[in-house]
Amino acid sequence: MPFRPFPSLKHAPSLAEVNGSIRVPKSGWRRFLAFLGPGYLISVGYMDPGNWATDIAAGSQFGYSLLFVILLSNLMAVLLQSLGVRLGIGTGLDLAQACRQSYNRPVNVILWLACELAIIACDVAEVIGTAIALQLLFGIPLLMGTLITICDTFLLLLLINRGFRALEAFVITLLLVIMVCFIIQIVAVQPQFHGILKGFIPSTDIVKNPQMLYVAIGIIGATVMPHNLYLHSSIVQTRAFEPTHKGRRQAIQWATVDSTIALTLALVINAAILILASAAFHQTGHTDVGDITKAYHLLAPILGSDMAATMFAIALLAAGLNSTLTATLAGQIVMEGFLNLRFPPWIRRLITRGLAIIPVIIITLLYGDKGTEQLLLFSQVILSMQLPLAIIPLILFATDQKKMGAFVTPRWMAVLAWAATVLIITLNLKLLSDYL
Repeated sequence: MPFRPFPSLKHAPSLAEVNGSIRVPKSGWRRFLAFLGPGYLISVGYMDPGNWATDIAAGSQFGYSLLFVILLSNLMAVLLQSLGVRLGIGTGLDLAQACRQSYNRPVNVILWLACELAIIACDVAEVIGTAIALQLLFGIPLLMGTLITICDTFLLLLLINRGFRALEAFVITLLLVIMVCFIIQIVAVQPQFHGILKGFIPSTDIVKNPQMLYVAIGIIGATVMPHNLYLHSSIVQTRAFEPTHKGRRQAIQWATVDSTIALTLALVINAAILILASAAFHQTGHTDVGDITKAYHLLAPILGSDMAATMFAIALLAAGLNSTLTATLAGQIVMEGFLNLRFPPWIRRLITRGLAIIPVIIITLLYGDKGTEQLLLFSQVILSMQLPLAIIPLILFATDQKKMGAFVTPRWMAVLAWAATVLIITLNLKLLSDYL
């Protein structure tokens, strides 16, 4: 994959309608607050309905054993997202723009198609999750709920037209709703503390057991999302930081702190989902709970409270709404960056959502609710398979002195990033060999 230094070609700013739109004070605590926000939009992708499906399957089948995988995938996410921050702020390009200006057209088309497939797979999970939540809370049929999710695209358009801060505030509010809901459920389920601690210790069973490995790779695919790397390198540019060496370096530092804090919250929520599934299902003998709907219906009788199940569904709806906003925004960034094509935002977002809805409708009509749950888990494995095609270009750019100049990634970070990439590729190959 040959590449050349970024040429001095003119290019439209990434997400031009909001690029540099948020003022950054020169000093004080308000400066730090000005950089808070993009990390929470990124963290949304790490706790979407796809995560729920894999975390529930992991907890019910294997207890606390896969908590280590959640921790590991979150650490990889923190590292890789920091490279996206460095690329976006240091060069003024998002990852898609950097690819377009560095690779030849055939390579760009392949990378674009792979990223679009990943975004569609991600959006499939969000459509299914939102539709399931509507069904559980209001009794809306799954097919009707799937069609209702089209309205999510217009919600994103409304929020972004009110300013990027409005979008960030909406996302953070829903994240707080999710967190409160799970605090209530964890208190009700009373998990085993020593079991949780043991779950964070790595075990060779993860590699030896094909079923456990399949779910583990699903967790990695649901956690480290390809489109998040493109998204983060773009939305960090919404801050109007000083375009000087000092201004960019400080912006990289604050934006990295922002994403680290937000991804720590994502780790807590993902771990809470798995802990809830383990304590409520695995420890009570319900080791076959592999889907969200079954988990919802079992929570009330196991915990002896309808409130826990209702909180579960409310959190699921909040996660679905949040995730669809960021996935459709990433779709716009990817298409504009790779192809240099600009559509009205509402058209681009309808395209993304339409491509996700079609397979959900087909699977629902052919196989019913059970088929959509299986599609939800499989979509996360697809995401994991696409990861190297996003990670490798990002690392190549972020570690190249000619491209990054003074903002090149330190050697120790580069070594860790490549180690994470090798681990992901190795796990994918192991999964394919087991199931072929």
